[in-house]
Amino acid sequence: MSEVLRSIVVDDEALARRGLALRLEKVPQVELVAECGNVPEALDTIAEVSPDLIFLDIQMPEMSGFDLVCALQSDTMPMIIFVTAYDEYAIEAFRVHAVDYLLKPIDEDRLRQSVARALERFQARAHRQGKQQLLDAMSGMANARPVREMIDEPFPEREWPDRLIIKDGNEFQFIKINDIQWIDAAGDYMCVHTRDATHIMRTTMKQLERSLDPTVFLRVHRSSMVNRDYIAGARTHQNGEYQLTLAGGASLKVSRSYRNRIRELIEN
Repeated sequence: MSEVLRSIVVDDEALARRGLALRLEKVPQVELVAECGNVPEALDTIAEVSPDLIFLDIQMPEMSGFDLVCALQSDTMPMIIFVTAYDEYAIEAFRVHAVDYLLKPIDEDRLRQSVARALERFQARAHRQGKQQLLDAMSGMANARPVREMIDEPFPEREWPDRLIIKDGNEFQFIKINDIQWIDAAGDYMCVHTRDATHIMRTTMKQLERSLDPTVFLRVHRSSMVNRDYIAGARTHQNGEYQLTLAGGASLKVSRSYRNRIRELIEN
């Protein structure tokens, strides 16, 4: 298991990037592989180098550090340590599962503590992935159940976020996951519907689906998904498609590609 975290620094201020890079040279658990001055550059770099850890500023021109996190929502998202001069974003930072929140000017001892915390999380993630790979490899064998029982620690369930972060101009809105009734696509944007409002989010259906608990949200069409707790009824059509009625009165079409999911929901 690697004991070094491949990392990048994202900050719009060149002096801040360089100062953090010099401090990280003294931390043997970190290999700094890139420095980025804005979010679009960071997205390209992340796709290219697949870092384990990102040291991320929050307030940057045009797109913020939170915008970067929203764009990266997936099962393989790098760990995040926010590095900022402002303390008012700390709650939001931990709501998106940041490893730590460092205030500028950076204290070297706090930096080392943050890296140690990130390394611990990295190792725990690798441990879980190793167990899952073993289970997957043995899943087709007749004695798969004894193999699972031989692993002494239970495989932990993924922790799904309880809020969805949506950027609205210069503000961030935190939408409770339980309040979301359904989501549909509108070009490059997602329309997130709650009982009282519709919120617009710039992301893809695939990225959004990966960030939501699949036991709660069902994909019912290539351009829509629904919170199963709000499904009030279903009606079949002659062509095999379903029409869902939601508790708030909305109606959603279920395409034939996804009808088995609704059929299983009805049968169970």
